[in-house]
Amino acid sequence: MTREEKSQVIEELTAQLADNANIYLADISGLNAVSTSALRRACFKANVKLAVVKNTLLEKAMEASDKEFGDLPKTLKGNTSVMYSETGNAPAKVIQAFRKKSEKPLLKGAFIEEAVYIGDDQLDMLVNIKSREELIGDIIGLLQSPAKNVISALQSSGGKLAGIIKTLSEKEG
Repeated sequence: MTREEKSQVIEELTAQLADNANIYLADISGLNAVSTSALRRACFKANVKLAVVKNTLLEKAMEASDKEFGDLPKTLKGNTSVMYSETGNAPAKVIQAFRKKSEKPLLKGAFIEEAVYIGDDQLDMLVNIKSREELIGDIIGLLQSPAKNVISALQSSGGKLAGIIKTLSEKEG
């Protein structure tokens, strides 16, 4: 690979790092062609982009990026694949599901919405991260809940009040 080709790849990687808020680094070495194809299909179905990259080029792209990757570049040893996703937990779910049949891919680290996660032991936690849409739904549910409680309390109280007034009017009559 010539120097010009390398700088072109670094520019493309830097642009991808800038465009994606959720970036996973995984080790898929040791997967045969059939397993690798199955992983790529699983990623495609989950709307996750998977790309195998050279560690040195990705490290340079991370340095050129505006984002703060913390200790993530230190995980760039051996075989590295990058997974990009719009949803924070989608790549973790793909990895977890795929590992039911195989011991790979191993999670090296992840960068999710400005937070850095290092190590395969973070996988379970990353699977449980809620997407932006799920969080918005939870917040809307929480905001609606007090209003529903007030309305139901008023309705039940209104019924009681009407019953008391009716009883009093019958006694007076």
